[in-house]
Amino acid sequence: MKLQLAIDLEDVQGAIALIEKTKDSIDIFEYGTPLVINFGLEGLQKIRETFPDITLLADLKIMDVASYEVGQAFKYGADITTILGVAEDQSIQDAVKAAHEAGKELLVDMIGVRDVATRAREIDAFGVDYIGTHTGYDLQALGQDPFEEFSVIKANVTNTKTAITGGIKLAAADEIKAANPDLLIIGGAIATVDDPTAAAAEFKKLLG
Repeated sequence: MKLQLAIDLEDVQGAIALIEKTKDSIDIFEYGTPLVINFGLEGLQKIRETFPDITLLADLKIMDVASYEVGQAFKYGADITTILGVAEDQSIQDAVKAAHEAGKELLVDMIGVRDVATRAREIDAFGVDYIGTHTGYDLQALGQDPFEEFSVIKANVTNTKTAITGGIKLAAADEIKAANPDLLIIGGAIATVDDPTAAAAEFKKLLG
């Protein structure tokens, strides 16, 4: 199980400071969608220049023009980028092709997908690298968590690595271990606490 830190609520310099504090425990750093919106891919490039050896995911949540947008993510320094599971089949297939031709990876974000089981089976056949459940902030506010949907995804894929995100806290240690995703994505439980270094180390310890 790998540990990914979603960085959403910082500016670029804040993201750099957070990476510096947590890089000994984190496998993948996510340049979150709010950073993409607020600072563009130039911010991603600055992070790449500062940390040439870390693994970076650009959370573009691609919906269309997939080959181009995938290419831009990698041009500016990403190793992995994301496309939405609700995108057209052709867009996801184009994104897979572009990512793999570049020697990079693609994660499909299942936020907003209605029939998770069917869509997971379809996407599993496309050759993506990761498929992940994502309980968005708006649904977290209603008390939903990602573990139930994740179990549906895991039961319906045979080739694709799995990822989980959505307000997960360290208190969910037993659920995390039982779910056993390939990629655990944590945001605020590391990024917004008083001691991100210690929080990241605790999650890393949990993953063994």
